[in-house]
Amino acid sequence: MITRVSAEFETPEIAELAVKKVRDTVDGILSAGMMYNRSSEKAVRLRNGCMYTIIPTAVTSHNYITAVMEAPTSEDVIPEPSRNRKTTMYVICERGIADKVTAVFNFYGGLSVKADI
Repeated sequence: MITRVSAEFETPEIAELAVKKVRDTVDGILSAGMMYNRSSEKAVRLRNGCMYTIIPTAVTSHNYITAVMEAPTSEDVIPEPSRNRKTTMYVICERGIADKVTAVFNFYGGLSVKADI
């Protein structure tokens, strides 16, 4: 009989470490997968960048005269749902080893760890 063990992690990197440890140490893993907010990767890339704002300062008869302001970006610019990197990891395994998988997920800081039997 098979079962599904799932847990939430703070970041996709921690979830990948946990499932790697499960695959290396526990026999009987059939499959594994994860679900996370992919738009959060954009928020991570923007965190260390610069934001440019073009300000029109005067209008002449031929063209616009503009000024450019440069400011470092911060996480406050990106709305909270886009910054959330929580990841749900699941492992489908044999029923007898669900306790071992649960123990590894708890060790790596998994939240809401549950085994669906």
